Amino acid sequence: MTPLLHPEPLRDYPVLLPVTVAWGEMDAFAHVNNVIYFRYFESARIEYGRHIDLMEMKERSGVGPILAATSARYKRPLVFPDQLQIGIKVTRLGTDRFWQAYRIFSISQNAVSTEGEAEIVLFDYAKQCKATLPAELRQRIETLEQRRFD
Repeated sequence: MTPLLHPEPLRDYPVLLPVTVAWGEMDAFAHVNNVIYFRYFESARIEYGRHIDLMEMKERSGVGPILAATSARYKRPLVFPDQLQIGIKVTRLGTDRFWQAYRIFSISQNAVSTEGEAEIVLFDYAKQCKATLPAELRQRIETLEQRRFD
């Protein structure tokens, strides 16, 4: 694995995840299959959650994240054996949800290959309903992002 780099296009992304493109992620068109990008985004979401102790909060309170929506915009194809840096950040906080942006940077192409978004809803798993974004989670996100959200 390539050491963690922080290329300029990822400057505003507080969490980076290094990924190596695997041979089996390519499809018949000789590039990474579109479904794989959502796996990359999922891995980045989990890494971000580790930085803000999201799963620890879920275990303690029963309130945790649930993916409400996600999207991707493909700019450049990725191929084996590229090294990637996946940046993730929170772009907006709501009363019961937050939005994240992803950016995948290809080391071999020295360019952004893909951008994406996700809407994450806080969910009370015991009551099976949406939950209010806890103040402690807002604080953890703002600390990691080094900014306040209105």
